[in-house]
Amino acid sequence: MGRWEPNAEQRFLVAAIELFKEVGFEGTTVAAIAQRAGLTARTFFRYFTDKREVLFKGSEQLQQTMVDALAQAPADASAIDAVAAALATAGEFFTAERRPYARVRHAVIAANPELHERELIKLATLSVALADALRLRGVQEPDASLVAEAGIAVFRVAFGQWIADAEERAYGEIVNEALVRLRTLASL
Repeated sequence: MGRWEPNAEQRFLVAAIELFKEVGFEGTTVAAIAQRAGLTARTFFRYFTDKREVLFKGSEQLQQTMVDALAQAPADASAIDAVAAALATAGEFFTAERRPYARVRHAVIAANPELHERELIKLATLSVALADALRLRGVQEPDASLVAEAGIAVFRVAFGQWIADAEERAYGEIVNEALVRLRTLASL
């Protein structure tokens, strides 16, 4: 192995997800990930604190992107439209190329209670961040929290549809359909 190899972080991500799929999360070691990536375990720890972090890499960036999009929504946008703008930016992360990775990631997390709990915490943190951004726009409580939680529900449902085996639609298309359904249901 060379002292420096390009794209180390991406190589670790690919190697880890392959191993998680092949031998499961519990059966995968950092040493095995490093070996599969053609790098060292020491190099792995420059990018990740442990193997769980491979599954949650990018969460902070996704949250910041969504909060920024909500903040940049037109001033006259309703609270739900501002959240819709935030949800639309998630499509930048959920591309067709990332769908196979997302499917394996989801299966690994669903099969491991500790990881599932962390995923739920990540979504709760995202909801709080969206509610905070709504409050900065002047949306009062409990409306800010209610709209943020509804946005997270749309996010989860759309993501679940997007990773389904036979699904080929873009994430953004699924989100838009879910938002239309939510608005229809809310008007009943």
